[in-house]
Amino acid sequence: MSGFQPFEIIPGDPSHGLVILADHAMNRVPPEYGDLGLPPEAFSRHIAYDIGVEGVTRDLSARLGVPAVLACFSRLLIDPNRGEDDPTLIMKLSDGMVIPANHPLAAKERERRLNLYHRPYHDAVSSVISDTARTSGKAPLIISMHSFTPVWKGTPRPWHAGVLWDADPRALRVLMELLSADPALVVGENEPYEGALIGDTMHQHCTTRGLAHALIEIRQDLISDQAGIDAWVERLAPILTSTNNRPEMHEIRHHGSSLDRMQPAPVR
Repeated sequence: MSGFQPFEIIPGDPSHGLVILADHAMNRVPPEYGDLGLPPEAFSRHIAYDIGVEGVTRDLSARLGVPAVLACFSRLLIDPNRGEDDPTLIMKLSDGMVIPANHPLAAKERERRLNLYHRPYHDAVSSVISDTARTSGKAPLIISMHSFTPVWKGTPRPWHAGVLWDADPRALRVLMELLSADPALVVGENEPYEGALIGDTMHQHCTTRGLAHALIEIRQDLISDQAGIDAWVERLAPILTSTNNRPEMHEIRHHGSSLDRMQPAPVR
């Protein structure tokens, strides 16, 4: 074993009642997996990690004095933002690139990656959330940081940022209002992705527990260097503080998932 650490917990003051997560912060692969059969340039692409998110998360955590949890492994190894039964948990093909080490994949190897990387990360997330709730004496607000490519399949994406959500609108409403107050920003609601995904990080740790939450996506070209990271931390820090100061963010409210309502009725 390499001693590879699958997660990093950035300490902060849990009494603030805010936790920041970064599922796709890093492009690292444990030494025993080598390069997964991929060329080096694959690991600088969005298929390996969310460009800029590690820096944004670290600096937001420091600026706000709140805990954060980062996944330390590439999504090419196993995607921490997918449920264990999701068919895209371990990708065989990502944006046109075949991942040789993932196909074919034995059931034993799939279970190994779950046990060594995916589950420990989620255990860390659960632990930090529980510690924050216990110390603050209230339900914490959870913010997950991600980034997206400026162009997808040849089509430019107009949004500077997006706020993803499922059925709980609490954090969405405030974040959309505060971000959209800047006339220079184009902010998408559930853009460029839908926020409802059964088994993902927000569903597993927030929807099922009734915690207020949102996933913030930032366009990658805007945070690809330190100047961009600094600008977005400066923008987001007061917005997250204002959102976190709303009493409704710290109440348990079970909204379920919008996908629950789309399931077929059971046969009787």
